[in-house]
Amino acid sequence: LVQLVESGGGSIQAGGSLRLSCVVSTYTYNECMGWFRQAPGKERERVATFRSARYITYSDSVKGRFTISYDNAKNTLYLQMNSLKPEDTGMYYCAANRRASFGFCLPDVYDYIDWGQGTQVTVSS
Repeated sequence: LVQLVESGGGSIQAGGSLRLSCVVSTYTYNECMGWFRQAPGKERERVATFRSARYITYSDSVKGRFTISYDNAKNTLYLQMNSLKPEDTGMYYCAANRRASFGFCLPDVYDYIDWGQGTQVTVSS
């Protein structure tokens, strides 16, 4: 059973920073991992994906503000979030697709098999 456990969410004022962490119990080499978020009443959307340092994607809304990274030694996926905006508010989930491959990861939530329980991020203006 693959487990993903997120942490690091919280309430913060606009312009602040947070770092989310996701500990992955089992890592499949060259699989896709990603951060997704879901605001109330909206569909879950891709924030950033990671296969390796070479294959990283970001949604246009977070590009230049968020940074995704993975620490192999700690089996932990990170999302550094700077210059936070109220529209960044939502439940943030990490996910993995358990498929070893190459190239950029798909942004589609249905491509991911394993999900964490989520961590709430609330940004006030």
